[in-house]
Amino acid sequence: MPVAAWWLLVMPLIAGAFLPLQAGINGQVAKHFGSVMGAAMLSFAVGTAALLCVVLFQRDMPSIQALRGLNWYHWCAGLLGMFFIATAAFAGPRIGALLFMALVLAGQLGMALLLDHFGWAGFRQSSISLGKLGGLVLIFAGVWMIRRG
Repeated sequence: MPVAAWWLLVMPLIAGAFLPLQAGINGQVAKHFGSVMGAAMLSFAVGTAALLCVVLFQRDMPSIQALRGLNWYHWCAGLLGMFFIATAAFAGPRIGALLFMALVLAGQLGMALLLDHFGWAGFRQSSISLGKLGGLVLIFAGVWMIRRG
């Protein structure tokens, strides 16, 4: 990877660092509202408004034709995001940031292993190896250690 692409490594690191913060804030909103789904709705409403501003500023609004060309499963990404936000608002404050994020990471890496192995969802195909499997086992061992800790 060229040195000029350093931001390709930094941006996911920052985005990952924001996840437990987002979970905590959404948990506080859920407690304030008395509703996990209300907190998730607020989170998505603010995010949608921000994205709309960016898309309008960039003049990058998808056309009706482009929207019609999507497959049914393309629309599910928003549902997956809603599930994550609601789960974070509900479970995060109850089990703590470290265990919550360890479980999220384990789930993400388990799914990533399958996505890469089969080349699903547009990812390049990369077969499961003993090293990858071993790394995933170590992640799950870390979850177990954090839970026991």
